[in-house]
Amino acid sequence: MGKAGRLLVALGSLAAVLVSSPATAACEPERVTVEVLEADTGRYRATIDQDVSTLATFLGDDLVYTHSTSAVDSKASYLESIRSGRVMYRRTDRSDLKVSAYGCVGVVTGRGDFRVTIEGKDMDVQLRFTNVWVKRDAGWQMVAWESTRIPPK
Repeated sequence: MGKAGRLLVALGSLAAVLVSSPATAACEPERVTVEVLEADTGRYRATIDQDVSTLATFLGDDLVYTHSTSAVDSKASYLESIRSGRVMYRRTDRSDLKVSAYGCVGVVTGRGDFRVTIEGKDMDVQLRFTNVWVKRDAGWQMVAWESTRIPPK
C-alpha cells in the first residue's frame, strides 16, 4: 500500500474513533461545515497575505501536503516555502465545494483555480482537491491536502 493509501486508512481510523467519542457532541454536521469553511477561508487568506504565523495556526503539526505535482510537504517545509517567497499564491478561487462531516473531522472537496508564482515564474493551475480538517484544542487544523491537476482542454 502506498503512502496515500496508508494516509487514507489512518484518517479513516481516526474518523471512526472521533465519531464514537462523547466529546464529538459539539461537532454536529452543520456546525462542522460552517467552521471548516471559515477555517479554510482563513487559511487561504493567510496564504495569499504570506502571513506565516497565522497560516501556521491553521495547519496541524502532522500535515501531509501533497501538491498536484506529487511533491509532498510537511508543515515546516510548506511554511518555509511561503516564508521565503519561493512560492506565492496570488489568487485562490475555489468552487464546487463540498464538506463531509465525520464527527470532529471535516473533509473538503472542490475545484481550485489558482494563480501562483513559483521561484519567480507565474503559473495558472486548475485542480481538484481534497483536504482534511480535524478539530483540536487549538481549533480546526488541516492535516491533509491532496490535489490533482485538471488537464487542459
